[in-house]
Amino acid sequence: MSENRVPLFPLSAHILPGGRMALRIFEPRYTRMVKEACANDSGFVICMLNAKGDKERNEHIHKVGTYCKVIDFDKLEDGLLGVTVEGLHLVEISNVETEHDGLRTGQCATFGAWQCTDTCVSEPLIVTRLQEIFERYPELKELYTSPKFNDPTWVVHRWLELVPVSAEYKQELLSERNCNEAVNFLTNLIE
Repeated sequence: MSENRVPLFPLSAHILPGGRMALRIFEPRYTRMVKEACANDSGFVICMLNAKGDKERNEHIHKVGTYCKVIDFDKLEDGLLGVTVEGLHLVEISNVETEHDGLRTGQCATFGAWQCTDTCVSEPLIVTRLQEIFERYPELKELYTSPKFNDPTWVVHRWLELVPVSAEYKQELLSERNCNEAVNFLTNLIE
């Protein structure tokens, strides 16, 4: 994906590359978005909400989002559409527009995300604590048939999805040139 107009799905929950998320789709605009994504073998961008941004001017969407694809779907007991998505890569969002039914789209360009190495994540506690969280929360464990605890970037991304910090701070960490700030933040948080 170089730069395309892509549907946007703003959420308070966050997903990053390699992440998976279960969604309940009930608004008609998002039902249309999922149907079109499945029919066209395309995806959409899950983006973080900017609480300080003006919704009328589409400033409530942070500029870094995650391009996702539907990997599973099902009709839920309550009749709603349930989908599981997987984050593929980060994108930078610009020129947000609102369509007739309220679905927002934006110009999305692939964002050069940092990669972590074993030397970046030298603290084994970061991996151990994440494994403990996966064991403690079966709904999280169910999303990942093959967790990649040996992949430092995957581990840091899962932590950034889970920790309760502001979307602004997560945007700042994702916009860094490397993962050092994110790793320092997580190490201080976990210790």
